[in-house]
Amino acid sequence: MPQNKGKGKNRKIGYIDFNLIFVVLLLLGFGLIMVYSTSSYSASMSSGSNNDPAFYLKKQVVATIFGLGAMVFMTFWPYRWWMNLATPAYFVAIGLIGLVLTPLGIEANGARRWLNLGVSLQPAEVAKLAMIIFLATIIVKMGDKIDTPRGFIFALASPGFVAALIYVITDNLSSAIIVMAIAFIMLFIASPQYKIFVYIVAGGAALVAIIVFLASKVFTGGGFRLARIRAWLSPEDYATGTGYQTLQALYAIGSGGTFGKGLGQSTQKLGFIPEAQNDMIFSIICEELGLFGGLCVLILFLLMLWRMLIIAINTKDMFGELLVVGVMSHIAVQVIFNVAVVTNIIPNTGISLPFISYGGSSVMFLLMEVGLVFSVGRSIKFETVE
Repeated sequence: MPQNKGKGKNRKIGYIDFNLIFVVLLLLGFGLIMVYSTSSYSASMSSGSNNDPAFYLKKQVVATIFGLGAMVFMTFWPYRWWMNLATPAYFVAIGLIGLVLTPLGIEANGARRWLNLGVSLQPAEVAKLAMIIFLATIIVKMGDKIDTPRGFIFALASPGFVAALIYVITDNLSSAIIVMAIAFIMLFIASPQYKIFVYIVAGGAALVAIIVFLASKVFTGGGFRLARIRAWLSPEDYATGTGYQTLQALYAIGSGGTFGKGLGQSTQKLGFIPEAQNDMIFSIICEELGLFGGLCVLILFLLMLWRMLIIAINTKDMFGELLVVGVMSHIAVQVIFNVAVVTNIIPNTGISLPFISYGGSSVMFLLMEVGLVFSVGRSIKFETVE
């Protein structure tokens, strides 16, 4: 009698994190609801949107659908292949940033940061994804050389160049900071030499303190960024100028209380907070759903990062681990900065809330990054018995 009679056959399958899928879809659905809630009034009052209350919602739905399609593609595209495409992706991102200076560049709200390629595209969002892939490739190929001062500087130069282009060409300081923050965290994970990171953090903190001191005590004029620092320190003194948006956002949060006024019942979105569906959408969430609603949103992001961390820990491939760390860093940094800006913890820098704020380029490339995480997750094999 055969000994294996009745026993199943072992089969290895890829890991699929259904919890992460659920959290992503929940954030996307909630984001669409809040985009409509925050933008319906301003859209209905604007001739640019043909007085259509659902104008921004429709555009966001289209971007989300394309983004979900791109996420599925990235999920089933073997992530290791991106190592061969890392250099072309990096230079494509640089080229797109340069195109902003050409007639293809679009100016909106005083900033030239978009491209008209048949659809509106923000090159900075492309650059974030390309930089994650390129830097992960560089770190893996350099190996132990990353631990040397020369190797570390070389690895940091590639995102530094992209960040400089974003800042100089598109005048987008927030995206430049995010690119460098992602790079810093990826290098921190890859390198055991922690002293240099301590020096960088200490030096950066000292530089920020000096800039804040100069903006508040020495240079009473200066550009709009110095004005934003002064408005951050004392928003009431700039209530009709650079501090206006911050104050209105704080009013929204305060008036929402613990459980909010109710979905759709915000008063600050009625022309008081400019472009409420963009960077300041978290303040409307707190006004309509209260601090409880705002906390629930933050918990969803924590759950997302936790599920991604599980994938990063379980993958045996350094390249895959760094890709997931890069995506986690991008989402975490952007969420922290957005909430910090809305609550006036840091100066206003114009950073959107991932998956929730209005913005087609942002949601599409964030979903592509999530697809990259799913692709890494699929490489984690476990046995099942048929």
